[in-house]
Amino acid sequence: MVNYREIIRLKCLNHSKSQIATSLHCSRNTVTEVCDLAEQKGLLVWPLSDELTDTDIRKLLYPGRVAESGRKMLDYAYMHKELAKPGVTLTLLWSEYCERCEAEKAIPYQYTQFCDYYKAFVYKTKATMRIKRKPGELLEVDWAGNTLTVTDSITGEDIKAYVFVATLPCSLYSYAEAFPSMVTENWITAHIHAYQFFGGATRILVPDNL
Repeated sequence: MVNYREIIRLKCLNHSKSQIATSLHCSRNTVTEVCDLAEQKGLLVWPLSDELTDTDIRKLLYPGRVAESGRKMLDYAYMHKELAKPGVTLTLLWSEYCERCEAEKAIPYQYTQFCDYYKAFVYKTKATMRIKRKPGELLEVDWAGNTLTVTDSITGEDIKAYVFVATLPCSLYSYAEAFPSMVTENWITAHIHAYQFFGGATRILVPDNL
C-alpha cells in the first residue's frame, strides 16, 4: 500500500519527488499523482491530524475508488444526522448497517473501517461532529476556580463568595451564582436554581473534580 502520509510529510519538507520515490520504494509517477491530489484536496500540509490514517487519506484522494468490491457503501450524511440525536453512537449505527447488509445480501465493512471512513468524511467536508455535544443532553457544573470578594454594605467587611457555574456545552448557554460557602446545601440549591433558569433538566450531569 502507498504510504500517503509519508509522501505528504516528505513533500512538505521540500524533498524532491525523485528522492521521495527512492526513499519509499515507489514510482515517481505515484509520488507526483499523490502530491497533486493532496494539493487539490488541501491535504498538502504538515503535520496532518494523528487520527487521519493512510486509509482515510486514500479515501479523500480517491473518493471514487472502492477498494473492496461487493462492500455496501456508507450513507455519511445520514450517519452524521443520526449522531446528533440522543443515544445514537457509531456502534449502534454500525449494527444497523450490518443488519441492512444482511437483508440486502451485501458485505459490510468491519467496525474499524466503518469508523475510519466516517472520520474521513468529517475531515473532508469539515462537518461539525456533535457526538459529545448533543443539545440538552448534559449539563457541566463546577465551582469556579477563583473566588470573589463581596463587601457587606453595612459592616464594610469583605466576604468571600464561591461562584457556581453550570454550562450547556452544545450552546455554551451558562448560569452562574455566588454562595458564601461550598457546602452540600448550597451545591444542591445551585443546581435547582440553574434548572429553573434553563427551564428544564438535562439527562446527564457532569461535575468536574470537586
